[in-house]
Amino acid sequence: MSFYDALRHFADSYGLVMIFGLYLLLCGWHFLPRSREHVEDAKNSIFKEDDHV
Repeated sequence: MSFYDALRHFADSYGLVMIFGLYLLLCGWHFLPRSREHVEDAKNSIFKEDDHV
């Protein structure tokens, strides 16, 4: 088995699981209680510099 085949096998099996786990982690990150303040700031950030009257 060549090095390329070994890397391809890893990417097809374990790499997919690792990427899916990272995706779930990043999507769930902002639902943690300690990140509520950052989520509120992000929600209201478009209204902070409202120059249109």
